Amino acid sequence: MTIESRLAELGVTLPDAPAPAANYVPFVVTGNLVHVSGQISQNESGLVTGKLGDTLDIDAGAAAAKRCAISLLSQLKRATGGDLERLVRVVKLVGFVNSTPDFTDQPKVINGASDFLVEVLGDKGRHARSAVSAASLPFGVAVEIEAIFEIA
Repeated sequence: MTIESRLAELGVTLPDAPAPAANYVPFVVTGNLVHVSGQISQNESGLVTGKLGDTLDIDAGAAAAKRCAISLLSQLKRATGGDLERLVRVVKLVGFVNSTPDFTDQPKVINGASDFLVEVLGDKGRHARSAVSAASLPFGVAVEIEAIFEIA
């Protein structure tokens, strides 16, 4: 099964890759690695904002992280000229969670992205990962995630 057909089976349509919000590029391809800049939590309605441990619970945070993973795949698709089948594996995610000082479940929030990538990509989606707290994130978003992918 192709990645695109698996996404379709799950009812996920990749949006156009979001444009950068400042003076940087959305991804850099070097050798067989694609480094994707941080993707912020947004959906069809706009930015997913809020602070974990205050205005958002873990489930809402995990859903925001999943939206970041969808944007990561959109950027990967653009980086590979539209051919997601070039993906060898997800190497690493670094997830930032907009959270209160006493919130300690950042890994559970970033699981929303990790679980989605494994659901779509199988073993190619298993990756190394960091999940860290942030006092705030750009535009007040709940989650931002960057990634490194290996491609053929």
